[in-house]
Amino acid sequence: MPLTEPYDDHLPEEGSSTAAPDGGAEPGAGAPEPEPTLPEPVRQRIVTLTAAVLPGLPADELPVPLRRVAKFAPNRRARLGAPVIAAQLTADPLFRQRVTARVLADAGDLGAAVVEGTAPAAADPVEVAALAYLARPRGWRELIEASGAAVRAEADSAVIAELVREAEQRATRAEHDRAVARVEAEKLRDELARVREELGQLREENRQVQRTLRETQARERRANELLATERGRAARAAADSDAELRRARARLAEAEAAAGVARASAKESRSVDDARLWLLLETIGQAAVGLRRELALDPVEKLPADFVADAFADSSAVTPAGTAARARDTDDPARLDQLLALPRAHLVVDGYNVTKRGFGEMSLEQQRKRLITGLGGIAAQTGDEVTVVFDGAERMHGLPPTPRGVRVLFSRKGETADELIRRLVRAEPAGRPVVVVSSDREVADGVRRHGAYPLGADSLLRRLARS
Repeated sequence: MPLTEPYDDHLPEEGSSTAAPDGGAEPGAGAPEPEPTLPEPVRQRIVTLTAAVLPGLPADELPVPLRRVAKFAPNRRARLGAPVIAAQLTADPLFRQRVTARVLADAGDLGAAVVEGTAPAAADPVEVAALAYLARPRGWRELIEASGAAVRAEADSAVIAELVREAEQRATRAEHDRAVARVEAEKLRDELARVREELGQLREENRQVQRTLRETQARERRANELLATERGRAARAAADSDAELRRARARLAEAEAAAGVARASAKESRSVDDARLWLLLETIGQAAVGLRRELALDPVEKLPADFVADAFADSSAVTPAGTAARARDTDDPARLDQLLALPRAHLVVDGYNVTKRGFGEMSLEQQRKRLITGLGGIAAQTGDEVTVVFDGAERMHGLPPTPRGVRVLFSRKGETADELIRRLVRAEPAGRPVVVVSSDREVADGVRRHGAYPLGADSLLRRLARS
């Protein structure tokens, strides 16, 4: 911020021999001259010198706006208090005189020389201008102008030096670029020589390839001539083969006619044998029915699982069993389809083990209904026997009509569905395929020991989803 407020009187400190300033105005004289425009370095130096002496002034000699600035740290005092310091130096001559006395005392010989209106040639022009502004001896404006000229000259010298340095740098880069270009040119020349050498080698290889091509074409012509000869021989051989084939087909037709006569004769004989066998089986069947009726044997329509079901038919109260650890055997529905395709297969399903795994968000009644309906579809598709077993604490109500081919059992009091499933497996005769669907490892291990095929619950759920 430039110091522009005018000040025309220079009042030295008591005992000072400083002469009246050259730019001061006598009382009753004309208007004071305006403050000179200070170069920026000079203005900053004046603020710095003033900020340095502020803490040494008595508090009553400090203007009120500067009392708070005087308490700042040295590095912040000149930076943050610059506007206030500049304003007080311009507006308060007495304050400037007090600051000047202390600054001149600190400046020593240079301050004395500036007060006398002279300045050493080797002195810093910025320092001289700052001291001259504060002390304001005769000719202080000329000193400030000379300092401004010196500062501008130094700035111009710095600009010129920077331009020279940039020119030298450009010259250095140009020299470096020329050196790089020379190196690249050498590389290109070497690369050109190498390419020419490779081109010569390629031309030589091309001549060799052309010679080889001509030799190959000559061999190809000879091979075509031999091929034409062999084709003629092959055509004659094919004609001979066709004639022999026609003769073989004629013989085959004669043989097929003879075989047809033989098959007709065998079919007639087999029809007689079948009639005899049917008569024999019918006689045996009627004899067996009569014998069963005479001996009062049970009907054969009942299956082994029906006997286990009868044992549970009269039970009305059951208790649930603890949940067993789950385990997977296999969850592939294709495996389930393969086992159900076996003759007279029996599918046994651990009911709640499957429904809670696949329809756990539904109520128990909806779980049972959905599973029984799906098993009815499997029984209708495969024709196999299907039994589904549930744990039950009491007689269940709201069961859907049992589909044809599906048997629904509830465990009775004191037993779990797992035990009932093992009882069903043990009731089957040896050799009959029994498939047990449960993810309970204990159930799977138990039925496997009795010859059944255990599968995971996911295999049945995926099979039902596919249906």
